[in-house]
Amino acid sequence: MEKNIRVLVANRPRLMRELVLEAFADQPDIEIVGEVVDDAEILASVERTHPDFVVIALENPGRRPTICDTVLRQYPEMRIIAVAPNHKYSVYYWASLKIHSHDVEASEESILSTVRNKTHSAGGPS
Repeated sequence: MEKNIRVLVANRPRLMRELVLEAFADQPDIEIVGEVVDDAEILASVERTHPDFVVIALENPGRRPTICDTVLRQYPEMRIIAVAPNHKYSVYYWASLKIHSHDVEASEESILSTVRNKTHSAGGPS
């Protein structure tokens, strides 16, 4: 059996939170691990429940909620869905690494030199 998707629901107002909970209720692969009423409790609830997703309220569409930065810095594997209670709008947030690249000559000498030269990982070729 596959692992359940763990979801923490932290939407305001209460009606929006109830609608989100209802949408997940009949999904056999989704487990609601908690419900948060006060935004100030989101981080503590994340720490306690270790969800895969957090569903939060989006007060200002077009502006990332501060809690996203706080949670994703501490839990980069977390995913956040922000739902605007007064608009038909939602946003999916996640953290990722920026991957860099640099062309390397296709020769044994060049590949060995690249492996040994750590300056490439610090900002490019030396």
